[in-house]
Amino acid sequence: MTERLGIGFIGSGFNAKFHMQGMVGVRDVDVRGVWSPNTKNAAAAAKYARQLDVGTARAYKSITAMVADPAVDAIWLCGPNHARIDNVEEIVDTLSRGKGSLKGIAAEKPLARNVKEAREVTRLVKSVRLKHGYLENQLFTPQIELGRILLWARGASNSGRPYLARAAEEHAGPHMPWFWQGKLQGGGVLNDMMCHSALVVRHLLTRPGDPLSTVKPKRVTGHIASLKWTRPEYAKQLSATMGRAVNYRKQPSEDFASVTIDFATDDGYTVIGEATTSWSFVGAGLRLSAELLGPEYSLQWNTLESGLKLFFSRMVRGKAGEDLVEKQNAEVGLMPVVANEASAYGYEAEDRHFARVFLGKEKPQLTFDDGVEVVRVLMTAYMSAEQGKTLSFPPKNLDNFKPKVAKGTWKPQ
Repeated sequence: MTERLGIGFIGSGFNAKFHMQGMVGVRDVDVRGVWSPNTKNAAAAAKYARQLDVGTARAYKSITAMVADPAVDAIWLCGPNHARIDNVEEIVDTLSRGKGSLKGIAAEKPLARNVKEAREVTRLVKSVRLKHGYLENQLFTPQIELGRILLWARGASNSGRPYLARAAEEHAGPHMPWFWQGKLQGGGVLNDMMCHSALVVRHLLTRPGDPLSTVKPKRVTGHIASLKWTRPEYAKQLSATMGRAVNYRKQPSEDFASVTIDFATDDGYTVIGEATTSWSFVGAGLRLSAELLGPEYSLQWNTLESGLKLFFSRMVRGKAGEDLVEKQNAEVGLMPVVANEASAYGYEAEDRHFARVFLGKEKPQLTFDDGVEVVRVLMTAYMSAEQGKTLSFPPKNLDNFKPKVAKGTWKPQ
């Protein structure tokens, strides 16, 4: 019989459940457990995994207990950013004391809130010689991966490498209060979602089979703004929805960010990546999009062009929800439907890949080292935005840099 991987989740929220949905399409894993500081949420997430029939998951009272259980072979780290160091320290401490024997750990994006924390997370995991994978679902989306392969095979091979990649992730704002708090999350939309888009453009510009290091960042231009949520009526609405700790009249985070990255390729070209992210997008729901352009070809992708649309007249009344598309903004009118979001957004393919990595069947496409590199780009973008100029990569003092948004001192123009 095929060897199976027992997985334990740290975190019980929206992201962990997306991974559980993705596991439905992965043949050699079992979700064995969930830990969360909220025991009711952990129990609910474990029940959800059982309902999906992806394993006999149960809630654990501590990370230590879950890591020490012989049934758990790998950890999917899906907790909040501000808990990342503490979570990894407990995992490593448990293993260092000889309790438990993990095959690997996979961490959600971003790897940490700043470069210093990202390097510490990586150091801790390497100290116990644990296999590690960086969970970046958008690189595993079927359209991105197939489109990239075909364009490089048929377009670049005939007319030259691509020279411009664009990517965007846009929606109306996160689900949980901590995302909106710069001190907890590490920033605003740039830290939360640019980690996707900045890596997607680099991935698209990299020849399939080549390492990302063949397309190196050389110059970074970042821009951040608060376009919607610092307006008085929306700041009030946000506090009412997310609680008093989220006060965008006094301590805002950016709800819009753009980054331009000049890359130098190993074959002597300059190529460009443009990435945009937003918590102020008004539309049907989450929109992921990308483009790749070369001398005689192009690629386009947009998740809201889903192939399935439903129409509800104004006479239809129902509860608000997200049964049509993630971050859904309406329940009436002409609505796109993403039929299998876990597959469409890349969760299923990335979960399959990292399960096989930890079972020794594949080499990792992304490791914590790649996660560190992403954080370095993000912090350079914040530094550029604060200084109002393009910066060479990497700039000085990057490892100790913390954005003003994360300090709670950022003031929108």
